[in-house]
Amino acid sequence: MIGKMGFTDYFLIVQDFVNYAKGAGIPVGPGRGSAAGSMVSYCLRITDIDPMQYSLYFERFLNPERVSMPDIDMDFGDTRRGEVVDYVRRKYGDDHVAQIVTFGTMAARAAIRDVGRVLNMTYAETDTVAKLVPTGPHITLNDALKLSKQLSDLYQQDPRVQKLIDTARALEGMPRHASTHAAGVVITKRPVYEYVPLARNDESIVCQYTMVTLEELGLLKMDFLGLRTLTVIRDAADHVKAQHGRVLDMEHVDLEDEKTYAMISAGETDGVFQLESGGMKQFMKELRPSSLEDIIAGISLYRPGPMDSIPLYVANKNNASKVRYKHPMLEHILDVTYGCIVYQEQVMQIVREMGGYSLGRADLVRRAMSKKKADVMAKERQNFIYGTEEDGQIVDGAVRRGVDEKTAASIFDEMMDFASYAFNKSHAAAYAVVAYQTAWLKCHYPVEFFAALLTSFIEHTPKVTKYIAVAKSHGITVLPPDINMSGRQFSVDRGRIRFGLAAVKNVGGAVVDEIVAEREANGLFTGFRDFCQRMAGRKINKRVVENLIRSGAFDSMGLKRAVLINVHEKVLDDAISQQKSVMPGQLDMF
Repeated sequence: MIGKMGFTDYFLIVQDFVNYAKGAGIPVGPGRGSAAGSMVSYCLRITDIDPMQYSLYFERFLNPERVSMPDIDMDFGDTRRGEVVDYVRRKYGDDHVAQIVTFGTMAARAAIRDVGRVLNMTYAETDTVAKLVPTGPHITLNDALKLSKQLSDLYQQDPRVQKLIDTARALEGMPRHASTHAAGVVITKRPVYEYVPLARNDESIVCQYTMVTLEELGLLKMDFLGLRTLTVIRDAADHVKAQHGRVLDMEHVDLEDEKTYAMISAGETDGVFQLESGGMKQFMKELRPSSLEDIIAGISLYRPGPMDSIPLYVANKNNASKVRYKHPMLEHILDVTYGCIVYQEQVMQIVREMGGYSLGRADLVRRAMSKKKADVMAKERQNFIYGTEEDGQIVDGAVRRGVDEKTAASIFDEMMDFASYAFNKSHAAAYAVVAYQTAWLKCHYPVEFFAALLTSFIEHTPKVTKYIAVAKSHGITVLPPDINMSGRQFSVDRGRIRFGLAAVKNVGGAVVDEIVAEREANGLFTGFRDFCQRMAGRKINKRVVENLIRSGAFDSMGLKRAVLINVHEKVLDDAISQQKSVMPGQLDMF
């Protein structure tokens, strides 16, 4: 089927760059999207989820009746994603690989601000109107006028505001600027310029067509996504190796660890991928997961729509006697979700086994259900219950397979209710593995886990503050920054976390690299004056030194912060003057 649909090269190209990434030590995700349902991608080590074990279907990914071609999207550690793209460029040629353009569009508030500027309205006037637009996804100016009485009154009373909003309405949704798609890359057989127009965008070459147009042209589009959590897992494993001499094989970590499930069930999931929101913590406390299947279901259910099924799911999970099946044929399909329809794959399996559909056609029914195509569904409801024969394909129908008419109709209607919310289990399974791996690390190696987590947010001060508080609540000591002991990142120091210098506000990674390089080349700093003399003229300024003092980076030298704040400018000036005086060719004018 892969060969027949022209996907052979696609699989081999993906396998090639995944192998490169794994060989280069770049973290690679276990899979994402429907590709995890393909046994071939599992055998090629593109994905790490066994489709047989979790009842995932190849037809959900690829089948001859599918209208749009699927993607094999890949997650890589966020700090090294660019290396994989560079490898693809080297392998296939710079002129055969290009990133994809994406257009930022004028949202309601942005349109008002842009139009106000052109109409010569003051910033304050425009800002007042823009702030009256309610926040929320996909809010249009028409919505805003209905939802905000203040905005509506202003629109009726002030002709200038009326002109502003009417002009903004005409422009709303239009492209505002071009940028580079965060993940999309196109690879072509002949040079890219033979297929599509190109442009330069921030030094990278991009196709001037968006993803949708490129797909319609039949070009090979790949998504190289950066996932922060993969870097956290890799860094935590590196800390474990450095501290304990133990090499962790995270791909084969014990998926039945009772301690890990107990921690998740207690709602202690701060920092755990996909499971750390307040609502998800509460859900995990109620659910008390005991297997990866429970976490897969948790990720799938905790979204608008499926959330309505959470009380029934939790009740059935915690009391097996409450589980009811409308027909015995459903038991082996829905037993992993305690009688609830949660996944798209379950809808496909019911349609196939009870109605006698092929899996390819079952996927088409599933897609029609999710898009609520009433005319298609009315026809398929008849086919599911009574069977049909069209285009040489025979569908037995549930009645011929021993299901009474009323039950078959009830099951089909229930599927229709769930199908628009049902989640792709292949994607949920892959992300559940990543969630479990982070939970396992947090449970068994909390110090190493939090050090890696804090490093991943090193430039995001509110997150650093939050996770330091969480680490302390777990009894972990977080040592302050130290000019002689701290590196650029958060590190592990004999069972404690050492603060990373790059996390100190207004210091920056480039300065920290200079400090660490000097320390490694010429030894530890013996005092504050020694630090200033050795670092003078090397990206160090008074503001950086002041922030290092205030953070406590010099406390270990026995010097009070207040004293250093008073003298640091003079000491640094003296150090810079002294350095200039010994430079070759410099004469003192006196």
